Amino acid sequence: MKKLDKLVIKSFVGPLILTFVVAVFVLLMQFIWKYVDDIAGKGLSVGIILELLMDASATFVPMALPIAVLFASIMTMGNLGEHYELVAIKSGGIPLWRSMVPMGVIVAVLTGVAFIFADYVMPSAVLKYRTTLYDITRKKPALNIRPGEYYSEIDGFVIRVNKKDADGKTLHDITVYDHRFSSSQPDIVVAKEGTMQTTPDERYMLFTLCDGCSYSETANDASSESKPFTRIYFDTNKMTFDLSDFAFDKSDESIFQGGYQMMNTSQLDSNAARLKMQRSESIQKQIENIALHISKNTVDSARLDIQTLCDSLERRQLRRVYNEAISRAERCLSDVRIHDQVITSQSEYINRHYIEWHRKFTLSVACIVLFFVGAPFGSIVRKGGLGVPLVASVLFFVLYYVIGMIAEKAVREGAIGTIGMWISTFVMLPVGIFLTYKAVQR
Repeated sequence: MKKLDKLVIKSFVGPLILTFVVAVFVLLMQFIWKYVDDIAGKGLSVGIILELLMDASATFVPMALPIAVLFASIMTMGNLGEHYELVAIKSGGIPLWRSMVPMGVIVAVLTGVAFIFADYVMPSAVLKYRTTLYDITRKKPALNIRPGEYYSEIDGFVIRVNKKDADGKTLHDITVYDHRFSSSQPDIVVAKEGTMQTTPDERYMLFTLCDGCSYSETANDASSESKPFTRIYFDTNKMTFDLSDFAFDKSDESIFQGGYQMMNTSQLDSNAARLKMQRSESIQKQIENIALHISKNTVDSARLDIQTLCDSLERRQLRRVYNEAISRAERCLSDVRIHDQVITSQSEYINRHYIEWHRKFTLSVACIVLFFVGAPFGSIVRKGGLGVPLVASVLFFVLYYVIGMIAEKAVREGAIGTIGMWISTFVMLPVGIFLTYKAVQR
């Protein structure tokens, strides 16, 4: 390996790794901000949170790689140009494109890695993090009984304590409303003090209440209006609360399998073909139903003179015939509109499969395309550091991303074909070719 190759690789790999880590971190922070309300206050263990973040981070890799390549290529070539190393390379008779070859080789390898990652690793990561996220969102908030507040997260009970000691277990002035048997007239337990503790498996919470009484009001029978009032004083009373709803239960991942984001390219192809066949069968069946409906509600005008039939009917009968005909036509039209909505929904779901299929390729190819934008741009502006490379890479990637999102929406709605997923690539590729040409000619 020549010294030039070593210099370029050393200058390129550092910013590439740093930018990749930062990009994944930023995307992860966006994910956390989106689901912070579902995660916070659930009493989740560190292991579960780390598992969720690791699986979510894996899904950001295909998007973070193009950003890293773009920024690192601008920064590398900008640094070389700013320190006149590009001038020295050219004065030695080495063309600019030769200095870009080491970076190009690394980017080509990253392109293959990005595709393999998107096709094999990311579907599994999406399945795992969505399963974990589902389990987190359906888990109740962690048990937290605050002084002076009514706590109603335990099914069938409302608990209020007036004071709670610093140990978190000793309670004072406790009131428990038991709604398990009657929502309108609950049983009430009042105690001056008590202790709260959970079982080792955290499935049950045990209240040991001291110096209190319980109140209950029950009817003699279903039709009786008299309700005897019962008051029982106690020195010690133990109450057990079921906390199974507060436990984190891991769902079976097979429940969530089948989503298009959890498939590789071959699975997307086969599933999309199956869905298209079902859509064609549904359309054909609807056509047959409409034809059958029309054949049942039409007459042979060659055998029957419609005008003579209308003249033979009274005005009231004729109005009834007209209304019935209009009603049947409206029902037929309503069926067609409903079926059109179903077909539109099926078509959109099929398009989502093709969008995901093309996305695995477009994000991988974006590494090469953005490299041919960033490297020549950096050699032209000859500015290293973080300022210009950061601003330029953000602008280029935002342009690429916005165009891609607009095109994806059009593909999803069927306004354009699936080739629309490549529009952002088709836009940025000429820009890269133009910048490369200008850089080489300098």
